[in-house]
Amino acid sequence: MNAPGSLSKAAIWGWPIALGVLTCVGLVAALFSDGGLGDQIAGACLWVPALIGIWHGWLRRAPAVSAAQE
Repeated sequence: MNAPGSLSKAAIWGWPIALGVLTCVGLVAALFSDGGLGDQIAGACLWVPALIGIWHGWLRRAPAVSAAQE
């Protein structure tokens, strides 16, 4: 059982698994396609995880904590 306030396994692992599957689809599409729709699918599937990583890593910052709150 989960403790009160804890997240379920689906809530914790859902997005990482989805991004991993999307990346694998993009890599396989890039490997086997030669122009056309396959390259577009590969590009989209590989850009989405990259953009999400950029957003989480660089663009989303934690709010500053003031000295009075410490």
